[in-house]
Amino acid sequence: MTDQLLNDRDLSFQLYEMLDTEALLQRPRYAEHDRAVLDATLNTAREIAAQYFAPHNQKGDANEPTFDGEKVTLIPETKVAWDAFAAAGFMAAHHDYQDGGLQLPEVVLRACMAYFNAANIATVGYSFLSIAAANLVKSFASTELRQRFLPPMLDGRFSGTMAMTEPGQGSALGDLRTSARQAGDGSYRISGSKMFISGGDHELSENIVHMVLARIEGAAPGVKGISLFLVPKHLVNDDGSLGARNDVALAGLLHKMGYRNTTSTVLNFGEKQGAVGYLVGEAGKGLAYMFQMMNEARIGVGLGAASLGYQSYLHALHYARERPQGRLPGNKSPATPQVHIVEHADVRRMLLQQKVYAEGSLALCLYASTLVEDTHTAPDDEQRHRAAELLDLLTPVVKSWPSRYALLASEIGIQVLGGSGYTREYMLEQLYRDNRLNQIHEGTEGIQAIDLLARKLGPRGGDGYPLLLAEIGASLSEAANDKRCTLLGTALRSALQIVERVTAEQQAQVAADADLGLSNATAYLDLFGKLVLGWIWLRQALVASRALSAGAAGSDADFYQGKLQAARYFMDWELAGLEGQARLLGDGNRVCFDMQNAWF
Repeated sequence: MTDQLLNDRDLSFQLYEMLDTEALLQRPRYAEHDRAVLDATLNTAREIAAQYFAPHNQKGDANEPTFDGEKVTLIPETKVAWDAFAAAGFMAAHHDYQDGGLQLPEVVLRACMAYFNAANIATVGYSFLSIAAANLVKSFASTELRQRFLPPMLDGRFSGTMAMTEPGQGSALGDLRTSARQAGDGSYRISGSKMFISGGDHELSENIVHMVLARIEGAAPGVKGISLFLVPKHLVNDDGSLGARNDVALAGLLHKMGYRNTTSTVLNFGEKQGAVGYLVGEAGKGLAYMFQMMNEARIGVGLGAASLGYQSYLHALHYARERPQGRLPGNKSPATPQVHIVEHADVRRMLLQQKVYAEGSLALCLYASTLVEDTHTAPDDEQRHRAAELLDLLTPVVKSWPSRYALLASEIGIQVLGGSGYTREYMLEQLYRDNRLNQIHEGTEGIQAIDLLARKLGPRGGDGYPLLLAEIGASLSEAANDKRCTLLGTALRSALQIVERVTAEQQAQVAADADLGLSNATAYLDLFGKLVLGWIWLRQALVASRALSAGAAGSDADFYQGKLQAARYFMDWELAGLEGQARLLGDGNRVCFDMQNAWF
């Protein structure tokens, strides 16, 4: 096995050559930073991930959390990792100096998180959710709540969760039953059950801040009646000290296929007198507020999938370079030495496929992170609006494409190792199990597909789609003048024409009959996602080509040639099936829609 978390050369390429992260240092918010600060932060993340997270990844998988009826027990290394992460400042890394933060650019924080994901995604899951919960508190909570809860969340004394899903309701949030009644003192009493709550109980932090969706008694039915509440595990006194235990009870732990060191909980609120909760923002806007956390989480899920797929690729590559087996088909002599399996063409095919999925997924997620950054710190309103519209359009792709294809990279990694990949002696099977969750949580692939087609590309979908077409068009124009990228651009232009045609057809079908029109939305999401990833790979190829033209040599030249070859693979192999997908979608294929329940 390899101890390499990510390819540092690739991460540097993504941040500084592909995305020009150094340009952010010209913005007033980052005036005190320089390239050395950014690199030092990345190095710190890599070192902490390698020292405190990676060593217990398999141990946490083999010894999942337990609950004895009173207390949740995790392997002790989890607490050590939590403390190291918090002590290094990563809980508050992107927050203001005045709040104890590092004012780190979003894209650099996400790159740091990729190291932690690759090292141990289950353990860092607690931090991931806590960061998102703290962002909600900062964005929407009252001054009093911010003063009481935000500082301990940012220094790691308090952790956070997102409590939305209920038993029996699943993703249908409009049907939630958790209730909130006014207590007469400005607070509320929360009653109800929540399920699949990651990090819902543990002993890593002094307190756990649950961000809970509930319906105030008498509020409207459906999503319009949903409000957001801050419900702490322990009440907090005016002086910041912990008070009494709140009426929040752990009903039990769920036992998962992967991500095992992250507790997955069923929580009961208000079994006795009612859990004390504090309204966040305005009543009836809970789902809108929570969508900020969900969208951050969706980018985080995509990045987690990318990181696990990347780990699978690196493990498979290391194994293929070290494992001797057989001889090439043209050599029949048993007297000659065996070759390492990387010399076999089919193994190189699998490794190239992994490379395309892993590096492409990481590039997509980091690009999305620059859009998040630009929505906050771009120098003018037009640039901020542009970034927000592109981000809104692409979030379903950022969540779903890595979740499907970086998972496939994990599956291919098992195949590269053969029988060894199927054993627990190697990391590949755990990486696959951990990665399988990402197509499910924070909105399934089907939900992302409907979000893209019905909302983002619907009549009120905003400017994201034309802006994306313009961005792709600019890259195509650049490719037309680059001899290494001309054919890549030609292939992507054909894909663009297909997707534009199918999009118009799908929009018409949805307008005529939403039930039928959205029945193939997942297939459309896959089609649309391949266009986006084709563009991401063309952009990488253009950067690589410029570097080669500028005289890159040695290992740098090999790196850039690898980028170009991966882009060729994507255009030749991944885009090859688009026309067939387009025919199915364009014809409004009804096979799945017309299948009847009784026929199964």
